[in-house]
Amino acid sequence: MAEPGGGRPVTVSDVQQLVRRKDEIEAQIKACYELLEGQKGVGMHEPLVDAEGFPRADIDLYQVRTARHNIICLQNDHKALMKQVEEALHKLHAREKEKHAKDEAEALAEAMSQSQSLPQAFAKVNAVTPGSPASVSGLQVDDEIVEFGSVNVNNFQNLQNIATVVQHSEGRPLSVTVIRSGRRVHVGLTPKRWAGKGLLGCNIIPLQR
Repeated sequence: MAEPGGGRPVTVSDVQQLVRRKDEIEAQIKACYELLEGQKGVGMHEPLVDAEGFPRADIDLYQVRTARHNIICLQNDHKALMKQVEEALHKLHAREKEKHAKDEAEALAEAMSQSQSLPQAFAKVNAVTPGSPASVSGLQVDDEIVEFGSVNVNNFQNLQNIATVVQHSEGRPLSVTVIRSGRRVHVGLTPKRWAGKGLLGCNIIPLQR
């Protein structure tokens, strides 16, 4: 089957159109059979001559011959159309499968690209107290820290590095960069006294690499 529109990919609409045409042909075949049934039930193979070899006078010979001829032509058309429907469905399924594989490959490539471009984290937030400076800044549990003021993966040694930065930045905003759900997020965190313990109100643990 040549694809519709001179090489244009088969669409669901094309298949629906073929199925509608198939239904029309089936309806025409049914009408022809009903016509034959109305002519004394002659069907497709009953003789059109009487016992003496003369044309039967009890039926409309022209209508019977025309209906029989039409049935044979329509059945051939129906057979060819069914093959077209089968081929169109095969092409449609193959194209959907190819598109699905392409989408998966693109999603995988994008995920790999994002993971490669994300900076390396050195610590993780595992608790945030509601109402604390950390909570107010938007810091969330499971945020992975890639930058905490001047501390990053290259100079981080232990949590004392972060504690030192916090103590020297009381009352001043710190630039904090985290990875959250695979995305880089910037947070403005200001260490300060609050009702709870410490200047942040969150718990940070080093990441084991």
